[in-house]
Amino acid sequence: MTTGTLIKRSEEVLCRVFYKKIFTSLDLAALSEAFARQRFASILGGNPAKKDAGRFSYWAAEPKEIFEFRPEQKEPFAKLQKVLNKYKLSDTVGNTPPRGIFVGGWIGYFGYELARYIEKLPQNAVDDLQLPLIRLCFYDRLIAYDHIENTFWLIVIQLPTDSQQPQEKLAELESFLAQAKQINSTKPEAADIDDINFSKIRCNIDKRYYLQSVEKIKRYIYDGQVYQVNFSQRFECDYTAEPIELFNWQNCFNPSGYAAYIDGGRFAIVSASPEMFITINNGIISTKPIKGTRPRVSNTQDNKKINTKNFNELAVSGKEQAELNMIIDLERNDLARICVPGTRQVVQPRTIEAYPTIFHAVATVAGRLREKICFCDVLRATFPGGSITGAPKVSAMEIIDQTEPTHRNVYTGSIGFLGLDGNVCLNIAIRTIIIKAGSAYVQAGGGIVADSDPQAEWDETITKAKALLAGIKNIMHRAH
Repeated sequence: MTTGTLIKRSEEVLCRVFYKKIFTSLDLAALSEAFARQRFASILGGNPAKKDAGRFSYWAAEPKEIFEFRPEQKEPFAKLQKVLNKYKLSDTVGNTPPRGIFVGGWIGYFGYELARYIEKLPQNAVDDLQLPLIRLCFYDRLIAYDHIENTFWLIVIQLPTDSQQPQEKLAELESFLAQAKQINSTKPEAADIDDINFSKIRCNIDKRYYLQSVEKIKRYIYDGQVYQVNFSQRFECDYTAEPIELFNWQNCFNPSGYAAYIDGGRFAIVSASPEMFITINNGIISTKPIKGTRPRVSNTQDNKKINTKNFNELAVSGKEQAELNMIIDLERNDLARICVPGTRQVVQPRTIEAYPTIFHAVATVAGRLREKICFCDVLRATFPGGSITGAPKVSAMEIIDQTEPTHRNVYTGSIGFLGLDGNVCLNIAIRTIIIKAGSAYVQAGGGIVADSDPQAEWDETITKAKALLAGIKNIMHRAH
C-alpha cells in the first residue's frame, strides 16, 4: 500500500489499455454482489439512473496500488500529483470504446476536510471516525456497462511488470460475468420511508441545537459575513449486515446517477448521490450544483406518482432560485481560476429534476481547462463543491466548522474516478452512508439563507435522511 509516498519521475509506468465488447444479459445487482466478494471492490453507478449521468457504470476490485493520505500527514497535493503522474497511457488496443468511458486508473474519494489544506480554517470539529482524507485505488482491470447501448466493456491495463497477458486478464473479467449469472440476486423489499422512528437513532446534535444554530447562521448573514451556509447534521444507527446489500437496496429504490460503493477494508461507503461535482472530458470541465429540494411523492407506496404541487412550488420559489444563483456565481468564479478566459458559461440554466423521493433544482456550469492545468490544480480551485459549503466559500466553511461538532469525512467530499487519459468524474458525496465498526452514519443538510425557516430546514434534512435510513432499517430487519 502506498500511503502518501512520493513517486519519483523515473518511476513512470507506461500502460497499454485493451478493450473487449461483450453482448450479454445480466442482472447488475448480481454483478455488484460478485465484485463485493473480492478485495477492495469499487462500484460506480450500477443502476438505470446512470444512463442520464455519464452513461456508464463500473465495477473493479483487487487494486494494484492504494494511495491514502491521512490527517496527520502533510502536503497532500504534492504527494497526490506524484502518484497520479506514475502511470501514463501509451496505447489502446481492441474495440474502439465509446467516448467518455473510464479507461482504467484510480477510483476512490476525497474527504471534505481536505479543504483544510486549501484554505486556513478553524479546527473545532472532532474527527471521531478517523478515515483517510484521500483514498484512491489503482485498478488494472474493470467492467463497464453502457446503459445506452446495453453492452458490457471489459477493460484491462497492461503493465510492464505483469505476469499475466492482457488476454488472460480479459478472460478473468469475462468469468466475473459468468459468476454473476449464477448469483440469484433477489429483489430487496420496499420500505415506507416515512416509518422511521428518529427517537431510536443517535444524532450528533439535538433538534434544539439545530434550530438555534440556524438562527445563529442567519445572524451571520444579517451581519454581512456570509450569504449562505450549508449546515448539516449526522445520524447514526446500528448496521451489521453486508454493505453491498445496502448499496443494492439504494440502487433499487433510490437509484441515483452518481451512486458509488467503496470497500475500504475497515470501513465501507454507500453513496446514493444525485449530484455531480466535476466531470473532465477532453479538456472540458463541467460542474452541476444542486440547490433546492422538495419531497417528490405524497404517497410513499407509489413512487411514480409525482406531487405536482411540490414541483411547482420549487420551480417558482424565489428563495430557492436565489440560493442556486449564488452557487452558480461561486462555481463560475472557481472555474475562472483554471479555465481559458471567455470559455466559462452556464450550459444548463436552472432546471427542476425528479428523483425517486425528491425534486432538486440544478444547473450546469462548464469551461475549457487551460493548458498545463493538472488535476491537483483543479482540486485546489474547486474543492469542496460550493453547493455543500455556501457562499462565500471560505467564510461558509469557517462557520460550518464552528457549528457542526464532528468531521464530515466522506460526506460532501467527492467519490469517483481519475482516468489514465485525464478524464475525471467525481460526485458530491451527499446521500452517502459511512459504515464502520457496526454502525452506519447518515448525514443530511441544506442551504441556510437570510429568510430560511429553521423548522422547514430541519424538515428538509429529515426528508433527505429518510430514504437512506429506510434502507438500513429494512436490511437490518431482514437480517434478524
